[in-house]
Order: sequence, then C-alpha cells, then structure tokens
Amino acid sequence: MTNNNQWRTARHCMFKNSVHLVFITKYRPDLLTQNILDRLIQLFAQTCLQLDCELLEFNADVHLIVSVHPKMALSNLVGKLKGKSAYFLRQAFWPQLKQKLWGQHFCSPSYCVVSCGGAPLEIIRKYIESQPTL
Repeated sequence: MTNNNQWRTARHCMFKNSVHLVFITKYRPDLLTQNILDRLIQLFAQTCLQLDCELLEFNADVHLIVSVHPKMALSNLVGKLKGKSAYFLRQAFWPQLKQKLWGQHFCSPSYCVVSCGGAPLEIIRKYIESQPTL
C-alpha cells in the first residue's frame, strides 16, 4: 500500500480515480483473525496490481481505498477482489473457516463503493483508520 495520492498515467491518459470499497464478511466478528487479515491484504494488493489498480488503504473491517484505472469497471474489480481472496483464503484456512461459515461463502454478495472525488483522501483515510478493528 502506498500513501500517495498522485496522478497516475496510462498509455493515453492521466487519472486520479480513487474509490472507497466496503465488503461485508459473513460472521465477521469471529472470522477475521490476524493471520487471515495479513493474507487478505496481500491478496488484495496482488489482485489490484494485476488489474492495473493500486491498493492505497486497508482496514480490518474490510474497508479499502483503491486507485482504479479508467478502463476497469468497478463491478469487475469488486468481483475479482472478493472472488480471488475467498478462493485463496478457503485453500489456506479451510479447517479454521469451516467451523465458522455456513456453506463456503466468505463474503456477503453485497458491497458498497463510494467515489472519493468529493473529499480529500486524508479525511477518508482517517475515517477508515478510526473504524473498529479486531
């Protein structure tokens, strides 16, 4: 994760598209251990890089700020982040997770996405940091 809010460049454009994403994990009070959170942030950062995006901020309550490339549809970004992370977390932590999940769904199908264009990222970052953690 980086702490900059600079303009990014692509082949034919310059952009500064940042979005605040909120994912809701099922049964989250018991589910998100520190080991799972450490792996989750790695998976989110790796997936963002693969999609030409950049993870700027992450909170244990699954709040993210992502710098999104203009070619990326937000629904695709959310699907990739949630799908890939759930797949790899089930592989790595299944014995621990199966006791806490009903079925194999890690996240709720719902999500929230908010454009960060109206507020300075520092204010949004402080809001995310102030959210309760484990």
